[in-house]
Amino acid sequence: QVQLVESGGGSVQAGGSLRLSCAASGRTFSSNAMGWFRQAPGKARDFVATIGWSGDTTYYADSVKGRFAISRDNAKNTVYLQMNSLKPEDTAVYYCVADSFTYGLGTPGDFSPDFGSWGQGTQVTVSS
Repeated sequence: QVQLVESGGGSVQAGGSLRLSCAASGRTFSSNAMGWFRQAPGKARDFVATIGWSGDTTYYADSVKGRFAISRDNAKNTVYLQMNSLKPEDTAVYYCVADSFTYGLGTPGDFSPDFGSWGQGTQVTVSS
């Protein structure tokens, strides 16, 4: 079982940037697609960005396209989410997830709160 720990969250003003990191332990995740989801208070957990096992494929929610970038460093067992031009509506707890299956392309529909390995989340707060 992969254990995931997110970091890099915090408070920032609108227009600012943050970089989230997700470090995996327990075993390598280099063969697993990875993703970032977020959950605002009172709302469902929503897809933000995913990346295939090789890093060649990425997917983004329309709301973050052009502002966020997902990447991975398999040598460091870490996946990143660079967030630029942040908006107050980006405020949420951000969760990292590893696909249960190997060699996936990171298709958003492959991820679900009911399976896969999830981190504990990191809070991102964007003020106007």
